[in-house]
Amino acid sequence: VAAFGSFRFVIKGSLAGAAVYVAYDQGLLGSGTQGAEALRKAQAALPPAIQEWTSYIGWEVRTVQMSTLPPTPKFDISPSDSWNKGVQTVMSALSVAPTRACEYTVEGWKYVKDLVK
Repeated sequence: VAAFGSFRFVIKGSLAGAAVYVAYDQGLLGSGTQGAEALRKAQAALPPAIQEWTSYIGWEVRTVQMSTLPPTPKFDISPSDSWNKGVQTVMSALSVAPTRACEYTVEGWKYVKDLVK
């Protein structure tokens, strides 16, 4: 049972590492302009990928009646602002994590001491 838990940990860690590598490789961890460029690439690649996927699983009959896929929605948000806000929020949370952990530990010890009395 312990081996299964460590195996799950290794798998999850590998997937997380791969996700970070792909994000870095695609330029998502760079500047806001690199993130915006990656979003434009994804928006350009999405319709052909959906078309290929639907033909692969046999939904061509349905798409033939429609003749084309509906257009992808247009995003009127600034990817760089959204990305930067997310990064700032995560980094802020990580920077206060040790302090919060100490505070919660002190509160926990006080609670346990009150229970023991």
